[in-house]
Amino acid sequence: MDASFLVVFSAVLLTSVPLSSSSLEPYDLLYTDALRAFNSGDYDSVVRTMEKALSSYTTVKRSRVRCRLRCQDQHPFSDTVSDLAFFDVVLRRASCMDDCIEQDIGVQSMHKISEDVVEDFRRRSPYNYLQLAYVKLKQPDKAAAAAHTYFQANPEHVEMSQNLEQYKDRQGVKKEHFVDREARPHQQSFNGAMNLYEQGDYAEASRLFEEALVEYYKADMDCRALCQGPHEFEGHSHLDYPYSLYEVISDHFTQVLHCKHECVRDLATRPGRLSPMENYLPLHYDYLQFAYYNMGKVEEALQCALTYLLFHEGDEFMTDNVDFYAELLGYSGAPREEAARYLRRHKQELELLLIGSKTMGVDFIEGNYWRSSGGRADSTSIPSGTDGEMEYVHVTQKKNVSVAPSQQLQEGGSLLHDGVKLVHNSADMNGTQRVLLDEVLNEDECSELRQLAQTVTLAGDGYNGRQSPHTPNEKFEGATVLKTLQYGHEGRVPMNSARLFYDSSERVRNIVASYFKLNSTLHFSYTHLVCRTAIEGQQDLRNDLSHPIHGDNCLLDPEANECWKEPPAYTHRDYSALLYLNGDFEGGEFIFTQMDAKTVTATVKPKCGRMVAFSSGGENPHGVKAVTNGRRCAVALWFTLDPHFREMERLQADEVIQSLVTKSVLTQGLDINPKDEL
Repeated sequence: MDASFLVVFSAVLLTSVPLSSSSLEPYDLLYTDALRAFNSGDYDSVVRTMEKALSSYTTVKRSRVRCRLRCQDQHPFSDTVSDLAFFDVVLRRASCMDDCIEQDIGVQSMHKISEDVVEDFRRRSPYNYLQLAYVKLKQPDKAAAAAHTYFQANPEHVEMSQNLEQYKDRQGVKKEHFVDREARPHQQSFNGAMNLYEQGDYAEASRLFEEALVEYYKADMDCRALCQGPHEFEGHSHLDYPYSLYEVISDHFTQVLHCKHECVRDLATRPGRLSPMENYLPLHYDYLQFAYYNMGKVEEALQCALTYLLFHEGDEFMTDNVDFYAELLGYSGAPREEAARYLRRHKQELELLLIGSKTMGVDFIEGNYWRSSGGRADSTSIPSGTDGEMEYVHVTQKKNVSVAPSQQLQEGGSLLHDGVKLVHNSADMNGTQRVLLDEVLNEDECSELRQLAQTVTLAGDGYNGRQSPHTPNEKFEGATVLKTLQYGHEGRVPMNSARLFYDSSERVRNIVASYFKLNSTLHFSYTHLVCRTAIEGQQDLRNDLSHPIHGDNCLLDPEANECWKEPPAYTHRDYSALLYLNGDFEGGEFIFTQMDAKTVTATVKPKCGRMVAFSSGGENPHGVKAVTNGRRCAVALWFTLDPHFREMERLQADEVIQSLVTKSVLTQGLDINPKDEL
């Protein structure tokens, strides 16, 4: 366990260690350098720096696993439990891990990596840039490997699939070049074993299934070790935590334990998929028992069948197999100890999780991790493809929270504003809760907002500083309503233009609420004036999307044909809208698709004053085609029916507008400098 919940103790008791002379370069800084090189067209530097970033990322993970496991072995907990004995082990492990990790990676052990960069590496985004750079450098074999690696974690990326097909026809590219550079050994062995099993090669299949089990339990150990890292709680600081030591330890340990418990799901989930492979670990023993029987190894078959029953007690089919094998042998047997030990720990952790979650003030429901398709599903089980959910709640927030009432889906209400034209309803666009409108803005208003965007939008604003958050071939710039009003106050843009942005977003909200006949208040969740510009020199043979297909309040899983409404998705969002400011660019069409993220059901060509609005759930997967020339600008808006998730910046903007109205009333007829308006 890390010392993250013992910062105070560690600061007093642990001595500092000299920095390693051979420090590893932080992978986020290398990643930033690689992106900068990509934007400048220096593809040699992209390859060199991005490969170093990937190597650094892997080294950091391996170092943390190795050090945590080593220190855990060096400083075990004794059977005699006392406060001093417990904290003695905790502090020694913390000191051991600090020394070990700093010795391995140097100053990077103290370097904080942003969650956005971590997510980019988890989604394998570096490989997208690498494949494009390798193409520019005329190295199609390496481009194929990078593209294949990226596609494994992003199967919804239709354009990458098409790229891979093109690589197959390129000279010098062979089948063996299409490798997954981030393949997980336990899944790789399992997939290989499955192929051999289906071919009837039981001897070789059993060897690979056994290898997959060894790799699985090793991967489980690594996964659990990585869970021991710090857990960030919103609005929470260990140094300022006003509650007792044991509440601090309980809350943090429960989060760590939940992470460890979820390793079952993680190890069964293929890269880029949201739902785990059903009944994953028990299936190893199921296939093995049948393979061993076909090989004449009845004793091994019996052992594997008994092991399967540990996961599915009373399974009729497997119970019959056990009886059959025992009758052939003339004696019974015992299940494998590694599986029995694994399940004992799993059950013990569940008991602790139920206690810890109660202390934290959250409900925890055990995920049905090993349900088979023929198994029983009752009201307390979670369907395969979802995990046991548990979100952190600060001690001061342990109370019931009311939620917005459910809405009966309707549409066809009044458009409220004169001149707004209904172009297509849901039926016209082959979906539900969709509408396309024209003339929400006039040409003068569009022109004024485009001019405003030229001044107030900054690259990466609204995307945590990332200039190309969705594709490396476009630059994204954005600004919020509050920022625009601040610019107006400072005299950097006309206040009337800033006010137009605010008023236009209010117009959109009123139209959405009225057209979809909502019976409760629709709150702003996020409002963004955003422009995306095609980067010159990077449009040749381009085959990606400006914004990949996604759901606004759920995680789209095209393979499972589902959209999971779970974090990190913005699950509170209920309705979305896009108000376009221009159409003088190439590409950039908005598209709706089916759940497969491939079948397009409707296409919208942007133009001034056109608006598309829709419900934010899995019923409306959508994306944006590549902008291949010019600059595409729009006002993007997301709404929620839950007041707890309304946009805080919007409330501040409302106060600014109210202040302007008040001052206007009080100072009518006076000559006021724009900078004095607030």
